[in-house]
Amino acid sequence: MITLLDRYGDTLWEAGKHRNNVTGFIHDLYAMMPQKEFASFGQEMLDELVNNLRRRGNSNATINRKISALSKLLRKASKMGDIGPLPDFSRQKEKAGRIRFLESNEEERLFGALRETSDLYYRLCIFLVDTGARLGEALGLRWNDLQGQMATFWITKSGRSRSVPMTRRAQEAIAASRGRGLGPFYGIDQQQFRAAWKKAKRQVGLAHDEELVPHVLRHTCASRLVRGGIDIRRVQMWLGHQTLQMTMRYAHLASQDLAVCLPVLERQGAPA
Repeated sequence: MITLLDRYGDTLWEAGKHRNNVTGFIHDLYAMMPQKEFASFGQEMLDELVNNLRRRGNSNATINRKISALSKLLRKASKMGDIGPLPDFSRQKEKAGRIRFLESNEEERLFGALRETSDLYYRLCIFLVDTGARLGEALGLRWNDLQGQMATFWITKSGRSRSVPMTRRAQEAIAASRGRGLGPFYGIDQQQFRAAWKKAKRQVGLAHDEELVPHVLRHTCASRLVRGGIDIRRVQMWLGHQTLQMTMRYAHLASQDLAVCLPVLERQGAPA
């Protein structure tokens, strides 16, 4: 398995955080396989891996991520003739977990505490919550990626670039960082930022909230778009999700007030 990863890893995954994660997944799976060398990979071997992952306390979502990486690698190997036919890599059923996002009063308190530590961290959080960018995407921004109202992210999880318009306060956060290195948030150390985030949580009495991590700012942006009536496909494009299924996690936040549908029908119906 490791030989296949060395052979095809560069082809299948671009260098970066995602590839590092995939490499870790493959090594974990390899370590728990009783048969290290194989010319075929059957259903029994797959089932044993899934069972081992479950015994180790992996959630179905984590199992899916690890097996998905393995599936991609083995399908490439099978296509190249290295191994025989493969089993059905069916996904485990995942629970629709609660998505944590910030309410306006929480944002005000948390951001205020962060600002006491660093105005730069405060501006970064403003940008994250108003653009829905991932932390790595924001830190990777260069000045050429910011043109007028638009921000373009090139270092994305999907490997595809995307551009989103910035709110007025996001533009102000960018403007306040003009002249700073290669980009508005260039040089920020992620560990130091996360430490400041935890400190701010303690200051506002949210230290116990384990779900309140910086990625919540992306969830907050998505939830505000959905609750504001933006259709789910536009939210998908905004966030850069590869599939609509990923964005559907936020669909339950949409207004259930069906009365808003009536004006559309009233305008288009024939006179009685």
